[in-house]
Amino acid sequence: MRDDVVLVTDPLEARLLAPEPEQAVRIGVVVPTSGTLGLLAPSALNCATLAAAELNAAGGILGRPVELVLIDGGRPPTAVAAQVCGLARAGALTALVGTHASDVRVAIAYAIGGSLPYVYTPPYEGGERTPGVFLLGETPRRQLRPAIDRLIPRARRWLLLGNDYIWPRRVHAAARLQLTRAGATVVGERYVPRGGADPGELVDLVAAARVDAVLLSLVGSDLVAFNRAFARSPLAGRVARVCGALEENGLLGAGGDGTGELYASMGYFAALATDAALAFGARYTARFGPDAPVLNAHGQGAYDGVRLLAALAARAGSLAAPAVDEVADGTRVDGGRGPFVLRDRHAVQPVYLARANGLDLEVIDGD
Repeated sequence: MRDDVVLVTDPLEARLLAPEPEQAVRIGVVVPTSGTLGLLAPSALNCATLAAAELNAAGGILGRPVELVLIDGGRPPTAVAAQVCGLARAGALTALVGTHASDVRVAIAYAIGGSLPYVYTPPYEGGERTPGVFLLGETPRRQLRPAIDRLIPRARRWLLLGNDYIWPRRVHAAARLQLTRAGATVVGERYVPRGGADPGELVDLVAAARVDAVLLSLVGSDLVAFNRAFARSPLAGRVARVCGALEENGLLGAGGDGTGELYASMGYFAALATDAALAFGARYTARFGPDAPVLNAHGQGAYDGVRLLAALAARAGSLAAPAVDEVADGTRVDGGRGPFVLRDRHAVQPVYLARANGLDLEVIDGD
């Protein structure tokens, strides 16, 4: 067992054994270990650990070792935010990296009020301007463009289907605008509670709508259940599915897909063949073994989130949120999929379109 990274999984232990500020940099890693998005945690936590280990081998952050504190981001937003605030008040956190749903981000950002640097890593709805919050994920307009451009010549009728919270609603608003401008028709829109979706009912809804394509903003286990049911239906192979949150774990959970009509648009896939992505995958396998949780966009984002905090600290000479905010613009990071730069506290990175082929997501296009 490697001991190059301290990982604290008990919130009480994190409070009681909080290091002095000069002893360590404590990063709270907010990932769902429960709920609809719980399948994200193993890879995300591994990738955050990999980033911390690499930093520690190079001297840590500001000359101090990096430690990680696990916070379950799969609970109700108010509960997650309350725990983060409690840990911050106890001096148990120096900064945050979050790979979780947007409603949890909104609650955390409001609760901490810019007191800690907070890197939010997944695709998100756009518009976040809270001081001290840094965004790595793709916003809807850029995330949707590769898929819509590819499918619009043959997909003129679309249904929008998602979970009922801020990210799917903003994604659908952007999709309506892009599809309408491209001459397509949105024939319907449906939202379901997280964890409350009936996949059979939703497949029937798609069949009744007589569409060419479905934009899926379902997440986690809801997306897994829908894709599993859809692949068994007569619609499979005839109706395209475009997902903004499908990653390798979700495809494996659905049992793979051989229809040729399941697409995912994200900033990273395990099959991405850039030099940086290949090297990142090799380091991940070397540390965690060939049977480790599969690499995916959410895990890679957690890695980049930890690396970004280190880059910001190096530039500011501090991890105090105001100091970091002042130097953030133009900060360059060597991330898991390649170098990126912050502009207006948002990462500028490519977006890729992948198509499911059995148990793999094959990259077929990018911007």
